[in-house]
Amino acid sequence: MSDTSLSIGPARFLRMVVVGLAVTVGLILAAGAARGHGPAAMLAGFLHLKGQLHTPNFGLLAVAPIQIKIHVAAVSTALAIGIVLMLGLKGNTVHRTLGWIWVTAMATAAISSLFIHRANAGSFSFLHLFAGWTLIALPMGVFAARKHKVRLHGRTMTGLFVGGLLIAGAFAFLPGRLMWQVVFG
Repeated sequence: MSDTSLSIGPARFLRMVVVGLAVTVGLILAAGAARGHGPAAMLAGFLHLKGQLHTPNFGLLAVAPIQIKIHVAAVSTALAIGIVLMLGLKGNTVHRTLGWIWVTAMATAAISSLFIHRANAGSFSFLHLFAGWTLIALPMGVFAARKHKVRLHGRTMTGLFVGGLLIAGAFAFLPGRLMWQVVFG
């Protein structure tokens, strides 16, 4: 992992985000269809804003249960550090240090999500599959890095970033969810 020239670059990062958003939109439409809502109903939920954005209502997070506070803090940390890691040089000391912080934040986010049951009336939902996948893939990505399998490490961690943060995170912003209320409600 000493090759510091392996940055994914802005173009590949942008492509990764666009693919992640496209998959997210497809999954959101599929989730709406599973609830009996068509694409128009899902779009209407997003369009009720009519350009009236406001400052986030962090008071809703302040009164949320502790597992949600821990989860939001871990996800926010992992997202910020993940962007830095994706765009920065690979294999150097900064990458390794931030990488361990990112792995810790991702594991904390995944474990804390197992204690959040708002989406499915007190039981697990399909979103918990992302947590299980994260808890399995994180050690695989670390092991690949330790064995100097750079491509496998990069693909595993990029997949976790896109799937575990971008796609799973987008579901937190569906109409009616807590993060929707904080940011858009």
